[in-house]
Amino acid sequence: MSTTQQAAVELEAKDLPAFCPNKAMPLWSQHPRVFLDIATEGHAKCPYCGTEYALKGGPAKHGH
Repeated sequence: MSTTQQAAVELEAKDLPAFCPNKAMPLWSQHPRVFLDIATEGHAKCPYCGTEYALKGGPAKHGH
């Protein structure tokens, strides 16, 4: 059994809203599209395939 871990798919603010499957995934591996909230925590994991996504620069900062 292999325990290799793939790096998270890194997204920039211009790529939001984040969704999976992403455009780089092959057609045979696609599942229903799900939108992921990565702006709040800076990362998210797809509930279908487990692909991890990370927001470049971390979570969005909100000023008050």
